[in-house]
Amino acid sequence: MEEWRYDIIELQPYRAIGLKWDGAYTEIPELKKIIHNMQERVNELEHAVNPKLQLGLSYHLRPDGFIHYSVYEVSAEQKIPEGMEEVLVPGMHYFRTHHPKGSDIGRTYMNIYQWMKEKGKYKPYVENGLEYYDDLPIKHEQYPFDRDLSDPHFEILIPVKKEK
Repeated sequence: MEEWRYDIIELQPYRAIGLKWDGAYTEIPELKKIIHNMQERVNELEHAVNPKLQLGLSYHLRPDGFIHYSVYEVSAEQKIPEGMEEVLVPGMHYFRTHHPKGSDIGRTYMNIYQWMKEKGKYKPYVENGLEYYDDLPIKHEQYPFDRDLSDPHFEILIPVKKEK
């Protein structure tokens, strides 16, 4: 088994455009179609910063599921294509780790949550005034173009803030 590695990084704010899904956990097969559809439509984003790196931004704002944006980072001149939405991601610190192919995604997320509980130095970022329904309420993932959709490998970024 690969050694678990992580770091804390800071990312600048960025603009992303793509497809939005708002659904229950029971509707995950629909989410997978949205992700695939966005991968097929990346050519509509002529100002994509990196068309080979698809982003998944998940926000656990509902008790039975979550809101997910399947997007690509774009530059300021990009127009929003029909049926797509814009997401402005603020600059912040992230806990970053790699989820390897062949590993259980749930276990990877459980390891991240355990690390935060045990280390106590960082906690998941939450936006004031919003109610979240997950121990890791915001999850950002970076999917390489060559991933296996049935057993993916990808980077996980959890927005965090330093404990006082």
